[in-house]
This record gives sequence, structure tokens and C-alpha cells, in this order.
Amino acid sequence: MLKQRLRHPLVALVLATLLTVPWVGVEFLGGPDGVGLSTFWTVVVTGVAVLGASFMLAWGAETAEKDVPRAFAIAVLAVLAVAPEYAVDALYAWQAGAGEATAQACTASNLETATQATKDACNSGNLAIANMTGANRILIGLGWSGIALFTIYRAGSERDTSVEKRSGFLASKVHLDRDIGLEIAFLLVATVFAFTVPFLGGIDVIDTIVLLGLYIAYIAIIVRGDVEEGEEQVGVPAYLQKRPFLVRSSISILLFAYSAVMIYTAVHPFATGLEHLGQDLGIPEFFMIQWIAPLASESPELIVVAYLVNKARSTAGFNALISSKLNQWTLLIGTLAIVYSIALGAVGTLPFDEKQMAEIWITAAQSLFAIAIITNFEISVREAVVLLVLFVSQVVGEYAIIVAMGETPAANELSIALLYAYTALYLAISLVLFWMRRDELARIFRQSAGTARDAFSSGTAPAEGAD
Repeated sequence: MLKQRLRHPLVALVLATLLTVPWVGVEFLGGPDGVGLSTFWTVVVTGVAVLGASFMLAWGAETAEKDVPRAFAIAVLAVLAVAPEYAVDALYAWQAGAGEATAQACTASNLETATQATKDACNSGNLAIANMTGANRILIGLGWSGIALFTIYRAGSERDTSVEKRSGFLASKVHLDRDIGLEIAFLLVATVFAFTVPFLGGIDVIDTIVLLGLYIAYIAIIVRGDVEEGEEQVGVPAYLQKRPFLVRSSISILLFAYSAVMIYTAVHPFATGLEHLGQDLGIPEFFMIQWIAPLASESPELIVVAYLVNKARSTAGFNALISSKLNQWTLLIGTLAIVYSIALGAVGTLPFDEKQMAEIWITAAQSLFAIAIITNFEISVREAVVLLVLFVSQVVGEYAIIVAMGETPAANELSIALLYAYTALYLAISLVLFWMRRDELARIFRQSAGTARDAFSSGTAPAEGAD
């Protein structure tokens, strides 16, 4: 009897809530500094809170699938899960604007005689780009590849209909939901546009209009979709979906709101704590902000997706990852210029240096490669491993340059050359894959155009996979 009670869904909900309680107490008492919490224990308490909130966020999204289009529920989940990343980037963009960092002020020649405040402001602009590109590359390099490998690994112990076991070297694959064709189309358009951003001298109002316009159009289409019969739920979502509409919708909103507050407040000190621990180990600050901080801010998303895959809901997991990539690649970049301009007090262009230009191009190239992989709605172990190896080798290579040469102009030039080399490699592989899968790509755009046309003409959208 006791064992049955412990398995009750409400027990899981209570346990997840309890994981967030220590952080609520710390915040109530004035934050880590107010209670004298060490850096290590700050990381522990906030990390545990993020874990609990991530489960609650996933349960809220799964419960909501009964009443709203699944794509919309996943889009909301994706935005909330990566909200801390938005906050970190917005902070750096604000500092750049408040310090009046402009393209002219941030040129190499002007920085030599600039005040320290101007140098700091220009550095903040670079950090905003570094944090954004780092987060985007982590999401694909570790997220897409890692979850694909985890999905296939989990299929060995629990039946997952999306996994196809095949003989041959790393030949097993995960089949993706064909309903993500719309997301692929929008993501590809945003990626192609991203290649033009460095040519405009920074992130400006044009980027904001185009990228926010893409995301608004995407949301406008999916919110008009039908509420489809979803996958059978188990555990907490199954229990909540059996409640009356008013009860389950209220609980779902509460789960969204509470988990969002927990994630938003906990991830920043979590990331900052990791940065301090890393600096104590001698890891350079810029490297920490580009890679360690985004990894911390991406943790809610990765936890949610791993949870879904562990429930054999790999389809929903990958949909969440792709939706996260789309909103980071459009909504996040598009809002940076807005925050910067508000802080500047005028419509302006968020400037960045040559290194960040190269970072944007390699991020766009990696995104293009990832899209090429999933254009046929599947990802194999071989493809996942290539994604992972390319990402890890580039990060390790850049870190090795910093360790060997320090943060010197020569090291910066060598890092840029490394980024260009990987960009060229990503592009070469992407073009080959797109040519091989040109028919699938054309079909995606035809179906996406039909979905958009039907959504705006009748208010409902047909299934993506229907011809």
C-alpha cells in the first residue's frame, strides 16, 4: 500500500516542488550573499532548483497538449526553458547601450585611446554575441547530437517506435515527426538570413524586423493549428489531464509560471557560480561566458528533453529542441538590438568585433549543417556523432590556442582562422547534403507554404505530413 502511494503522481509533483524550496528560502532571505552562501553551495542549491523546475515545466507543457496545439505548447516550453539565456544576453546588450558602445567607438584604432568605460561597453557588446553564439552551438552540438544518441541508447531498454535499429557502422537512426517541417522551413530561412548579419556592421533594426517577423509569423501559424490527439501520457501529465478543463488549465498555467520564475531567478546565479569556480581553476573569463554560462542557461531545456526521451517521447523531445533553436535564432537575436537601443536612448546598431563576426558565421554554418541532416526527418548515430565531434573539436581547439598563447592578438587571429576553417567545412558538408536531399527540401517548403496559406485563410492548419 505504501509503495503504491509513493508512486502516486502527486508525490512526484511534491518532490519536484521540494527541490525548489531551498532556493525560494535563500531568495526570501536576501539571496546567496544575504545568507552567506558559498559559491559551491550556491551552485548546488540553484542547480537543484533548476532540476525541479525543469520537470514542472515539462509536466505543464504535456498537460497543456490536451487543450492547445502541441506545437504551440512546445513553443511555449521552449521559450520559458531558454528565458535565462535571453536574460544574460539582454544584460550584456544593455551594458553595451548604456556605455554608448557604437561601431565607430569600438573600432580598434579608437579603442586604443578610449576611456575604460567605453572599452567595457564595447566588450559587453562582444560578450552578448559570444554568449548568444555559444548557446546556439551548444544547443545543436551537444543538444541535438546528445539527445539523438540518448534516444537510441534508451530504445535498447524501452520500446520507442521512433527508433530504427539497423545493422552497419553507426547506422541506427531516430525518425523525427514530419510535423516539424514548418519549423525546419522557418529555421532555414532564419539561418540563411543570419549569414548576412555581419555584413551590416552589427545587429540593427533590420535584423530585428526580419527575425522577429519570422518568429511572429511562425507563432501565428501554429496557434491556428488543430488540437490533435496526442501521445498517451503517463505519470503527472496523465493524472492532470483527467481533471476538469478549468482545473487542469489552471494547474498547467501555474506550473508554467512557477517553473519560469524558478528558472529565471536560479539560472543566473547558477551560471555565475560556475563561472567563478571555473576562474578559480584558471579558465579564461571570455571562454567561460561563451561556453560555461550558456551551458548552464541551456540546462533546463536539456533536462526537459532528456526527461521526454526517457519516457519514450523522443518525438516531443526533438520538437522541443528544434523549437528552442528556432526561437533562439530569431527571437533572441532580434531582441538584442531592441534592448541595446533602449539603453542607448536611440535606435542603434549593436556592434561587435571581427572575432564575433566569425562566431556568427560558424554558428550559422553549424545550423545549416544540422538542418541539412534533419531535412529527411531522421538523424542517424553517424550524423549525431559527426555533429558532436565537430562541435567538441572546435571548442577544444580554441581552448588549446588560448592556453598555449594566452589572450593575445596572435591567439585571436589564430582562433579566427580556426573558426573560418570549421565554417567552410560545415558549409561544404551542408551543400552536399542539401543537394542529395533537394526533393525532401522542396517538399518541406511546399507543405509549409500550404500550411501557412490554410492557417491564415481558414484559421486551421492541416498536418504537415499530408500531401
